[in-house]
Amino acid sequence: MNSSPLDRVSLKNPVHLLALGFGSGLIRPAPGTWGSLAGTILGSALLACLGLKIFLILTALCFAIGCYLCQKTADDMGVHDHGSIVWDEFVGVFIVLAVIPTLSLPWIVIAFILFRFFDILKPYPIRYFDQKLESGFGIMVDDVLAAIYAVIVIVILRIVGVLPC
Repeated sequence: MNSSPLDRVSLKNPVHLLALGFGSGLIRPAPGTWGSLAGTILGSALLACLGLKIFLILTALCFAIGCYLCQKTADDMGVHDHGSIVWDEFVGVFIVLAVIPTLSLPWIVIAFILFRFFDILKPYPIRYFDQKLESGFGIMVDDVLAAIYAVIVIVILRIVGVLPC
């Protein structure tokens, strides 16, 4: 009898707890969206409490730790980049939150929507890396690239005056 990959993880395991976004990656449908939403809420609170410099350091640490968390959880599940692994979404949305000009609800929503758009669409080279890199780094890097695309859009829209400063 085959078991589900989700049967091989436990929220009691701290590695799985983090990789599954404190359980947000278990919500169906669209676990990546739920994980991004949880990451947006947590990231906004952390940014407000810590300030930008410490938040950026924390985001870099979350990326580095995430390479391990995502690889270990994927190995335990027996599936590379299972949809319930959403730590990469947390880090991706943290990156976008770090560049919004104000920590206001409209900007937080814009950060969330743009990140999800690029994470789902996966324009070149995101899809390439998503398909070719089969490691914890590979799980993480496509979301970092999606975040970079979102950051570029925010910067361009601010430069042309579509979005306020």
